[in-house]
Amino acid sequence: MKVSKTATTSPINLPVENENTVITSQENTSNKSKTQNSANPSTQMQLMGLAKQFVIDGALLPLEKLPPIEERSKKRERITHLRKQQNLENIIQRAIKYCSDNEVADRADQDWFNNFINLAEDVSNKTMQDLWAKILAGEISSPGSFSLKSLQAFKTMSMNEAKLLAKACAIAIKDQSKKSMRIISGASQAPGLFNFFSKNREHRINLSPFGLSYADLLTLADNHLIFIQETETPPIASGETLSFNFNGENLSLKAKKNNTLLTFYKFTPIGTELAQLIGDNPEQKYLQLLKQEITNIFKVSH
Repeated sequence: MKVSKTATTSPINLPVENENTVITSQENTSNKSKTQNSANPSTQMQLMGLAKQFVIDGALLPLEKLPPIEERSKKRERITHLRKQQNLENIIQRAIKYCSDNEVADRADQDWFNNFINLAEDVSNKTMQDLWAKILAGEISSPGSFSLKSLQAFKTMSMNEAKLLAKACAIAIKDQSKKSMRIISGASQAPGLFNFFSKNREHRINLSPFGLSYADLLTLADNHLIFIQETETPPIASGETLSFNFNGENLSLKAKKNNTLLTFYKFTPIGTELAQLIGDNPEQKYLQLLKQEITNIFKVSH
């Protein structure tokens, strides 16, 4: 994609306050605290720094340096507005890089953009800003790509939860329309007279080695990204082939027996939309394990 050279913006520098922060009840700190590595400040120093940065450190100042509470409140409001403005301008600057300067798309919905601003203005983490920028660029390029429900769900996600989504995407399959995403968690053959007691009738895929324990799956479900209840395909006849897309690679599963079933965790519509933020990164070890575990029921080829 080409990037417009005239569309970039320079970040705003927030004003630096010159007030000295002190804890009135603990003015004498230990030598250990004074010599502590600045890269790993104490929890007390971290709290003091955050309180000063967000202008809520009034109770920590000595009385002779304490401005009236009305002044402190106005100052916090001003700094908050400046911080939100800088966050949004940083996101716009990043989003420009993901947009084309020659491709034409339908006009973006201004109401969607207004909701985007309200949800993204508090995002200061650079990595998360980049993901919000991808959402914005994706919606501008193809209006309707990201619903407001997806934006609201993404707003509540932490960095660790975003990483869990990336791990889920690395082992997920898509159907041919690429509108449905699933994680295969097992395969089986429907019980019958001759296989009811067979140990090879059912096989499970352990997802924990790929960073997705059951607790992690619950976290994804709590964020409305997957359905925690596993589902099954309808019975598949012997010789029937299912075709999927596995992170950009073609993946085929051919049933070796009659009445075979695939078990999987299905992505929600929100999860499928937000998965667009994650680039193709196939987890080959998962693919190897899948082949190994279901080889008695399906022939896996890619």
